Amino acid sequence: MRGRSDGGQKKRLIASLCAVVIFLGFLYVYYGWSSRGAADLGYGSKSLRKLGSSYLGGDDDTDGKQYESSTKFGQDEGEDIVPKTFPVCDDRHSELIPCLDRHLIYQMRLKLDLSVMEHYERHCPPPERRYNCLIPPPPGYKVPIKWPQSRDEVWKANIPHTHLAHEKSDQNWMVVQGEKIVFPGGGTHFHYGADKYIASIANMLNFSHNNLNNEGRIRTVLDVGCGVASFGAYLLSSDIIAMSLAPNDVHQNQIQFALERGIPAYLGVLGTKRLPYPSRSFELAHCSRCRIDWLQRDGILLLELDRLLRPGGYFAYSSPEAYAQDEEDLRIWREMSALVGRMCWRIAAKRNQTVIWQKPLTNDCYMEREPGTNPPLCRSDDDPDAVWGVPMEACITPYSDHDQKAKGSGLAPWPARLTAPPPRLADFGYSSEMFEKDTETWRHRVESYWNLLSPKIEDDTSRNLMDMKANWGSFAAALKSKNVWVMNVVPEDGPNTLKVIYDRGLIGTTHNWCEAFSTYPRTYDLLHAWTVFSDIKKKGCSAEDLLLEMDRILRPSGFVIIRDKQPVIDFVKKYLSALHWEAVATADSDNEGDDIVFIIQKKLWLTSESLRNSE
Repeated sequence: MRGRSDGGQKKRLIASLCAVVIFLGFLYVYYGWSSRGAADLGYGSKSLRKLGSSYLGGDDDTDGKQYESSTKFGQDEGEDIVPKTFPVCDDRHSELIPCLDRHLIYQMRLKLDLSVMEHYERHCPPPERRYNCLIPPPPGYKVPIKWPQSRDEVWKANIPHTHLAHEKSDQNWMVVQGEKIVFPGGGTHFHYGADKYIASIANMLNFSHNNLNNEGRIRTVLDVGCGVASFGAYLLSSDIIAMSLAPNDVHQNQIQFALERGIPAYLGVLGTKRLPYPSRSFELAHCSRCRIDWLQRDGILLLELDRLLRPGGYFAYSSPEAYAQDEEDLRIWREMSALVGRMCWRIAAKRNQTVIWQKPLTNDCYMEREPGTNPPLCRSDDDPDAVWGVPMEACITPYSDHDQKAKGSGLAPWPARLTAPPPRLADFGYSSEMFEKDTETWRHRVESYWNLLSPKIEDDTSRNLMDMKANWGSFAAALKSKNVWVMNVVPEDGPNTLKVIYDRGLIGTTHNWCEAFSTYPRTYDLLHAWTVFSDIKKKGCSAEDLLLEMDRILRPSGFVIIRDKQPVIDFVKKYLSALHWEAVATADSDNEGDDIVFIIQKKLWLTSESLRNSE
């Protein structure tokens, strides 16, 4: 009896222990999953709120549950878990730029060299630190003022930062007037207006009628340290398009102001990596008191500008070193003059506060330098058009055989260059006929897009557009008659067609859509995604992450045009309610394969907290 009784007790004890282990295991899995979910959404559960409890103006069937999705393209209807809502990030993240987030740098304790601006370069969060939530608009957010009025004024509520207005009050950058922030067109070195300053540069170069476009020969400009981009804003009336560039630094909202105004701009820095533009992209580079040490690291930053300038391109430099007479400024001027002299630049003009250097048209000067002269020519195996994550080098990029023979880029003046087959097309084995066919194909496609959008869109509805996979830039070329500009994005792992896009007189950048784009939330009115979802599926990246990123950079009431396969369209449709997007139109691709065109509009929504703060 005792033996049987002891055996029963042992069995009961083992059973009890198993139950305890299973229960503890359940608690571990449950709380481990919860904490992991909180980490995914930011720096803890305080960084988000459920949409169901705080969202105003959305769908009534949301219940606030955090999304759990493993939906894949092409799954059967009953196999996937579709989110009923995405959570909303805390209001303090309304201006989040995931790959340029200082908090992330501090938390991850990244070892960065502050002296070379490495902390202003891209550092993207690992998957466990991504914010898988919707970025809310700031309190009182309004649909942005339309172009061209937006060049001169924006809603203060949309960018509630007035420190620049006070800090630069003597330079006419911006002025607060009631509910608006006004931009008089001034700058650090052009207090009396960017238009007069631009005309003076043209006059220095003896361009006809003081027009900087020089009869269409100057079209693309890089404005380094652009402030609120008034220089680029006033170039537009001369048919010149500038890529206004500045870091997310102590003047952290300057690029946000530029994009809110409807001016082409990009967050970037001359640090350790090449800027995301191919060689020979710009006819003019400009720096007005941009506070850059051009002499550092053997002139590596000036040599990066040299890589980006076309043959015969100009660098307009307005800074104390160009005119001041104190000992330090004179020393910098002498050293800088010696450096650009060894780079074979010559002074094209010098007046008052500004000097303009010109890059040579051919390699002849480089070949005539003394052996061992620094900076050296770049290695023959260096690809000057490779830019994604590529370190800068302190060397001169020589011209190709074509440019050497042509003694220049061989580009037609603007606007003829938009549709003329550019010389660098041959680098891809493309013929002129193939280029012209591509241009015509996209002309028809864009016309079809606008017909589908016609019930929702007017002439001034959209200003900032992005082509997420631009190929040859024909989508943007087809929009020439519209009052818009297009950020042409070329995938970092595909054909580097961005140089053809710049040769057409358009602008753009390289990017990997598995990561967040270098821009503020709510900066684009329309996103065009041609097979972008199919591409990231092949790379094994998350389509849900891409949807959240598109929502982040899209302005409320903005549009998305998706051109892709039917399974992709079906996948996106399942997320419309969660993202607070609504379908506008669906169409077949008209005998152009099996692509489907799907057009979506983003709703304007506010959290209850932001609405209370705006009252």
